[in-house]
Amino acid sequence: MKEKYMKLAIKEATKAYKIGEVPVGALIVKDDQIISKAYNKKEKIGSVTRHAEIIAIEKASKKLNNWRLDGCDIYITLEPCPMCASAIKQSRIANIYCGLNNSDENNINIVKSILKKDKINGSCNINCGLFSSEIEELMKKFFLSCRNKK
Repeated sequence: MKEKYMKLAIKEATKAYKIGEVPVGALIVKDDQIISKAYNKKEKIGSVTRHAEIIAIEKASKKLNNWRLDGCDIYITLEPCPMCASAIKQSRIANIYCGLNNSDENNINIVKSILKKDKINGSCNINCGLFSSEIEELMKKFFLSCRNKK
């Protein structure tokens, strides 16, 4: 099932790519049902918070009529940034499945720290490496096209 959901997250990332956004897609699943899906819209909307993960969380919360996304998993094409990791943890998503690891070691350490159990929230598991080569190709293609525009 993980592969099926990650392929759908890649489809969302491709939508972002087609409109000139960093190609990141996200999908939230509960009980083998897709609750929400989203892709980056930071440039389109002109807001730093319009990451795929945040948009997917907002849609899932609206659909479930609850900000607590207990029992949900999120599939993301790229390991989350600290902002998104915090939102994921606060929403009580149980598991993160991501395709590509972040290449910034500082970011990785911050995200690991955020996802640990604390006095208020439990921990959030993170598993990376699903379809990483396919996602890496999409990312390279995107950043190459950005360089060619300059």
